[in-house]
Amino acid sequence: MSQTGDRPYSCGICQHRFKGKSELTAHGRVHTGEKPFSCDVCQESFSKKCNLIQHKRVHTGDRPYSCDICQKSFSHKGNLYRHKHIHTGERPYSCSVCQQSFKLKTTLNNHARTHMDQKPFSCDICQRSFSQKGTLNNHKLTHTGERPHSCSICQKAFTSKRNLTVHMRMHTGERPFTCDICQKSFSSKGYLDIHRKIHTGERPYSCSLCQQTFINKSNLNAHGRTHLREKPFSCGICHKAFSQKSTLNQHKVIHTVERPYSCSVCQQTFKQKDSLNQHMRTHAEMKLFSCDICQRAFSLKGNLDRHKLIHTGERLYSCSVCQKTFNRKSTLVEHTRTHTGEKPFSCGVCQMSFSHKGNLDRHTRIHTGEHWYSCSVCQKKFHRKAELDKHARMHTG
Repeated sequence: MSQTGDRPYSCGICQHRFKGKSELTAHGRVHTGEKPFSCDVCQESFSKKCNLIQHKRVHTGDRPYSCDICQKSFSHKGNLYRHKHIHTGERPYSCSVCQQSFKLKTTLNNHARTHMDQKPFSCDICQRSFSQKGTLNNHKLTHTGERPHSCSICQKAFTSKRNLTVHMRMHTGERPFTCDICQKSFSSKGYLDIHRKIHTGERPYSCSLCQQTFINKSNLNAHGRTHLREKPFSCGICHKAFSQKSTLNQHKVIHTVERPYSCSVCQQTFKQKDSLNQHMRTHAEMKLFSCDICQRAFSLKGNLDRHKLIHTGERLYSCSVCQKTFNRKSTLVEHTRTHTGEKPFSCGVCQMSFSHKGNLDRHTRIHTGEHWYSCSVCQKKFHRKAELDKHARMHTG
């Protein structure tokens, strides 16, 4: 160990210099992996005592750092520092390629890799390269199959301790990462970083075929499968395949009869809480979202947004095959199936498939015996409204 100038203590491994011996000792744990400071609540361990002190605030709720402008408080000094940029608007770090500016140098470094496609960390087994060392370390476990970190509550295992920590927040409800613009909180920093792009408008990932842009790479990869028609996610019950995991999860509901959410007014049950909340508005006639042009009110904000297109005449969504335009993305998605022949909605009883969910819903009534439409003259019942309308003309002549 050499002793020179204001930083007399030098690391024998990487030659980094420090003012005090205690700083050198703490730094040495970076090389040894030693983490002697352990949380007595959740047993997570740390290499530095100051990191343990900061971590404990997650359990105590302590927020000792307060903004002197708006008095909002934070558990970490770094979060306060980032928050203050709201008031100053300062973004001191600028990209030399596209001139986009950032509040943090780490955010700039991550962004710069999207231009350079820099991936300095390479796997010595398959030669796949990564932009971050941590991502490489997690990747290596895919070769060994090792999942050394296990949840003490549900026993689910993970390749990294970080993933386990994020998973544990599902059980505790903890959301330690807060957006400094809208105060929405998240269980992981990655989710927060993705969310922040909503405010900045940043969409750094672009499809090479259709130029559609995306907030993160996983969304781009999922989109790319629509061009390649890849369907890597398969249902374990009926083996139907899907291009996106979220679509598979929606499909799985077909096979389950569980409907845990019940309406307190009419006792109708639902598989998802969001569906129950939307249904409840039909009883309460809650129309919280009002058009500022014609004052028509809606129970869902999405319905209001679509309604406003009537006034503007905007048709934002265009078919890449025939250039027909639509004012709703869902209508465009349904329309494209006329070109692709895709029929993603399948009957769980007879496996007949349909291009529209509405058609599947009408079809399933054949199996359930439901008759939703009734003639007001003779009370004859029908599966479909079109059948009722045709029948009604017999009475009117």
